[in-house]
Amino acid sequence: MTRWNGSKQALLASLAGVATALCALLSVAAAPPAKALHSFVVLREYGVGTAGRAQPYLDELLRVVAEQNHWPKATGRYFSERDPALSFIRDEKPDFGILSLPAYLALKETLSPTVIGEVSAPQAGGRQYFLVSKQAPALPACIGHRLATTFAADAKFVDRVVAEGAFRLADFTLVAAQRPLEPLKQVIRDEADCALIDDAQLAAAAHIERGSELKTAWRSAALPGMAVVAFPRSDAAATKGFKQSLTGLCVKAKQACASVGIDLIHPSSDERYRALVAHYSKP
Repeated sequence: MTRWNGSKQALLASLAGVATALCALLSVAAAPPAKALHSFVVLREYGVGTAGRAQPYLDELLRVVAEQNHWPKATGRYFSERDPALSFIRDEKPDFGILSLPAYLALKETLSPTVIGEVSAPQAGGRQYFLVSKQAPALPACIGHRLATTFAADAKFVDRVVAEGAFRLADFTLVAAQRPLEPLKQVIRDEADCALIDDAQLAAAAHIERGSELKTAWRSAALPGMAVVAFPRSDAAATKGFKQSLTGLCVKAKQACASVGIDLIHPSSDERYRALVAHYSKP
């Protein structure tokens, strides 16, 4: 009888353990899934300043994004060069991005980003391009001569989108330039005959010595601003909510937007960029 009682108690204890384990499993299964974090990549090429200086302002902007969309957190990285940004995208697989126009066009086919917004940032440049010179009155007088530009590495973008067939970089003798103000100074010093610059560089010409000597010989059409995009892995509901929240973003994150030269971020779509994608992608 004692042996039976002992066996019975052991069996009951074992069954109780199984029941406890099952309850724990059911409790875990029934618990709501944790809210997903959302990650961003920002790629602003050819801009003034460094990624390190811009990162704190991006962090503040994303804090407001998370707050507006009721996300637990939004994280992101700021890049000023394409290759490290691509490595980040491959490794981290962000949900969203803010891409300068040349980068968006170059990555459209391989990464399939969907435009959900547009950034208005006059200080960032890239909205319009100009040929400036001390002597050349118009484009023909620059063709075949020395051209200084920081955009020489992106001939496809310049030839197909900026120039729209009016000229090609191959039509000039290119003069190497790395820093944003360098092409302007090269023309002033007669080290180049013309310079291909953007609207931000043109504005800067007014603040450099002898900048008033530079005259506009040609100008491009106005172009869209940086694209706010959703990558294919982004959640549809999160994407919809984020797009709707863009209009008020710089109202709530005024300091962060102003610190990186952003005036406004507003909803947009692929249609805004469709013609440029076609120009860029044509055989």
